[in-house]
Formats: sequence, structure tokens, C-alpha cells
Amino acid sequence: MQHGLTKGRVSTTLLKLALPIMATSFLQMAYNLIDMFWIGHLGSSSVAAVGTAGFFIWFSFAIIILSKIGAEVLVAQYLGAGNHEKAEQVAGNAVKIAVINGAIFGVLLIIFRSSLVRFFQLGDLQVETNAIVYLKVMAVCMPFTFLPPIFTGIMNGSGNSRTPFLINTLGLVANMILDPLMIFGVGNFAGMGVLGAAIATVTAQALVVICFLIVFARRGSFLSPFFYFGRFDRKIAEDILRLGFPVSVQSGVFTLIAMILARVIAQWGPTAIAVQKVGSQIESISWMTASGFQVAVSAFTGQNAGAMEIGRVKEGVRSALSMMFGLGILATVLLFFFAEPIFSVFLSESEALSLGIDYLKILAFSQVFMSLEITTAGAFNGLGKTMPPAIIGIGGNALRIPLALLLIPSLGLNGIWWAICISSIMKGLIMVGWYGKNESTMTQSILERFSPKIAE
Repeated sequence: MQHGLTKGRVSTTLLKLALPIMATSFLQMAYNLIDMFWIGHLGSSSVAAVGTAGFFIWFSFAIIILSKIGAEVLVAQYLGAGNHEKAEQVAGNAVKIAVINGAIFGVLLIIFRSSLVRFFQLGDLQVETNAIVYLKVMAVCMPFTFLPPIFTGIMNGSGNSRTPFLINTLGLVANMILDPLMIFGVGNFAGMGVLGAAIATVTAQALVVICFLIVFARRGSFLSPFFYFGRFDRKIAEDILRLGFPVSVQSGVFTLIAMILARVIAQWGPTAIAVQKVGSQIESISWMTASGFQVAVSAFTGQNAGAMEIGRVKEGVRSALSMMFGLGILATVLLFFFAEPIFSVFLSESEALSLGIDYLKILAFSQVFMSLEITTAGAFNGLGKTMPPAIIGIGGNALRIPLALLLIPSLGLNGIWWAICISSIMKGLIMVGWYGKNESTMTQSILERFSPKIAE
């Protein structure tokens, strides 16, 4: 596993690290899009069912982040400071935390699955039944959902983003093969519809976990084989959770707000729910890419901060923001001018297509700001300052509810899309401004605090 982010040309090093991470993010997006593509052939009601259950799977990422962010940041900082033993201890403890959290969350989903789905008041018994079935399968296999992001975060923090990309690619291929087989069947094997989609997803995730375990057992520089069986260290666990907690709360609040908005959207029926689900997956072309770049910026910043290469930290952040600005422009053009052909790939029913075009065109205006917000958060995280992005994210996302209620009377369903768009623009502007104003103070604190701690 590489950890040479403190040497070489900044833009080249950052881009070399970022490309596989972005590609991995695209793979995650592709997972979801492929599911939506095949489930879409079953009709809007099936998409609505999976979309509804998906909110709780989405919420699980808030819990995953508890250990993922800390693992990425601390592994990067410790390796930058040359402390391989501490980096391995962080990795092992992060895995243990993830397994425990995954098991607890899965049990809770199984117990409360019916009540959780009925929260949305879908008004369609078949949609509710399918959502409960999908959620139950995903809940049983929740540890398989928790582990791949943690393994990926550990490797990304070490500077090795290529291996996670290759493993996740294998998982995507498996999902592509299994989806149509499980959903529609083949020969004498009867398709299982929404249940089949869930089984295909968890099977692919299990394969990804197995591949990671094989890689860890066979190779590694700072990691010894079976590092995850090491001693649980309370102090290291606290450090991991301290860094991850603000980002986790932000992610959880974001999901809860999205769920509340989904309940409002349900007033327009299952078609509107399906449109929101598909539209958000399409929009994630920029969101997932920026999130991948966020991880690269975090690892790059963390390693260089640990090595006290503050000049490289500043140059890396500027370079990343420039690249993400270009990405945001490209996403805006695609979503606005090609809304109809893009959305029609997933849902072609006239009502769904009309609503979907509106969704993509409205959200197109926020793509640049969203990309900058997410990337800048990576710089904060790499410096160990996870609280400011959380404050901005929570505040901006919370604004969506009153904004939506204010705009719905005059704009109808589109008022919700505009509320999301406006809040994203505000978050992007505030995030970049906050970082620019406090960059010198934060980097100085690295010299005074982080490096001496890491070198202990």
C-alpha cells in the first residue's frame, strides 16, 4: 500500500490519487443506477418501494462514517508522520467499530422495519410490502454494507486508491450480472422482483468484503495480515469517533431531512417518489464524483499535514477546487440541456418523465456550488477540523424544510426541488468562504498540535 503523498508535483499526485477514488464513487453510483434501471422495468411502484427502503440504507452511511472518516484522517496523518504502528492500530479499531455498529443497526431495522416504512404514509399496500421485504434483506446483511467503505477508507488514507477501485469494480460486475437474473429470472428460475434486487445487492457486497480480506491477508506495507484481530484500544477508538462524530451527525440529519421531504413528496403519489429517487441518482454524477475527490483531498491533506508540508496542503486544496469547479460546470450543462434523454433511460412514463425533467433542470443550477462544498469539506477533514463542515451542512440542509413549505404553494412539487437547489448554493458559498478565512489558523494549529501528537 502506497503512502507517498508528501512528494512529487502536487496536482499530479492529487489527481493520481483522486481518479481511482472518483471512479470508485462512480461505481457506487452505477450500483444504484443499475438497480434503478432494472427495477424501473417493473414500474414506478417498484422503484418507489426500493426508494423508500433506500432511505434507511442511506441512513446507515451516517453510522459508517463514524469510523470511516476517523480511519481515513488518522491513517493518513500517522503515515505522514512515519508512525506505521499507530496507523495499523487505527485501521484495526475502525473495523471493529464498523462491525459492531453494523450488527446493531441491522437488528434495529429488522425489529422496526414495518413502522419505519409506514412513516412515509405511501397509501399503497403493495409498495409498502415490497419496501419492507427489501429492507429486511438489506438489514440481515448490514455488516457487509458497513465493511467495504471502511476497508476502502483505510486504503485511501494510506494513499492506495487503486486496489479499492479494482475490488469495487468486481462487485459492480457481479451486481450487473445478478440484477436481471434475480429480478426477472432465467429459464426455469423464476424472478423475484424487488426481493431479487436486494439479494443481488447483498451478494455483490459480500463478494467485495471477501476480496478485501484476501488482499489484506496477502499483502500490505503498514498493515500486518489479519490486522483487524488486534487489540481493541479505547483511546484510539475515541480518537476515531471524535473525528467521525460531527460528519456522522451531519449525514444522519441530511438523511432525516430527506425522509421528511420524501413524506411531503408522497402527497403527489408513488410516481413523484420514484422521480425523486431516480433524479437523485442521476444527479449523483457530480455528487458522488465530488465525494470521491473529497476523500482524496482529505488523504492528501492529512498526510502532508502529518509531515508538516503546509505549503503542499494549501496548493493541493487550491488545485482540487479548480478541478471541481470544472466538474460542476460540466454537470450543469448535462443536467439542464440533456434532461429528457437522460431521465427517459430510467422512467419513460409520461407523467414521471415530465416531473423528472423539471427535477434535473432545477438541480442543475446547484452543481458547481455542491461540488465546491463537498471538496472543501475534504480539506477541513484532512486537517482534523470536521466540525465546521458539519455545522454548515446541518444548517443548510435544515433550511430545506421551511424553504420547501414556503415555495410549495406557488410552485407545487417544483418548490421542493428549488428548496434543495437554493440550500446547496448557500452551503457551497459559505463552506469555501469559511475555509478561505480560516486556512492560515488551521494550518498553524497543525504545526502546534497534530504533528507532535502523531509523532508520540
